[in-house]
Amino acid sequence: MSRSPATSASAPSASRTSTGEVRPVHDLTEAERDAMRVLLDGPFADVTPEAFAADLDEKDAAILLYDPAGRLAGFSTLLRIETSHGGRAVTAFFSGDTVVRTDARGAALLPRLWSQHVFAEAARQPERDTVWFLLSSGYRTYRFLPTFFARFTPSYDDRSPAVDAALLAALARARYGDRYDAGSGVVRLLHPTPLRDDPTLSRRLSDPHVAFFARANPGWTQGDELACLTRIHPDNLTEAGRRMVYG
Repeated sequence: MSRSPATSASAPSASRTSTGEVRPVHDLTEAERDAMRVLLDGPFADVTPEAFAADLDEKDAAILLYDPAGRLAGFSTLLRIETSHGGRAVTAFFSGDTVVRTDARGAALLPRLWSQHVFAEAARQPERDTVWFLLSSGYRTYRFLPTFFARFTPSYDDRSPAVDAALLAALARARYGDRYDAGSGVVRLLHPTPLRDDPTLSRRLSDPHVAFFARANPGWTQGDELACLTRIHPDNLTEAGRRMVYG
């Protein structure tokens, strides 16, 4: 399993002193790991230290966001999966636990670091198909897809090729076995960590993407997760995505 070099950046557009970095998981200190778990325990229920540690140890990289005081304000984790599908070599970047503190959600640094990291990795291996494989437990995570990518699956107006849906199903089956419901596209984890109730979802149902997420994953409040996939390629970026990746 490959390891990612540490990188760092700042975000003057959100805050002149917001900072972030991409770190190999094996380099994280116990204090950093504890801060990540405490942060995740805010919006998610039933986060146990044992389950958090096991999930984190499986991952390759952590993307960390710090507030102006230098405190952890958000993070995401990544696992690199190398496989093949339909005769093509595939690298799938799987997103693990992801959370941003409420007061830091206006900062774009975490998704910027994430996107620049995975697009740089994809550029290093043009002979492979590179995809983002993720589970969406809430509409905010799902909403990243239409914001930054032109085609992704599943969606209310799915324009992705059929091979992408087949690849998504293959990745989800390989990782989750019978916990993946191929009919609905939903993963029901053995030990779910559901999002605490989000009253803003009902106010956003006029957004067709949010409405689709609510229909496709009605059990999100119980911790059900919607399996999703999109291609990591410059041709699949929206204008916002191009700004995020290339500045």
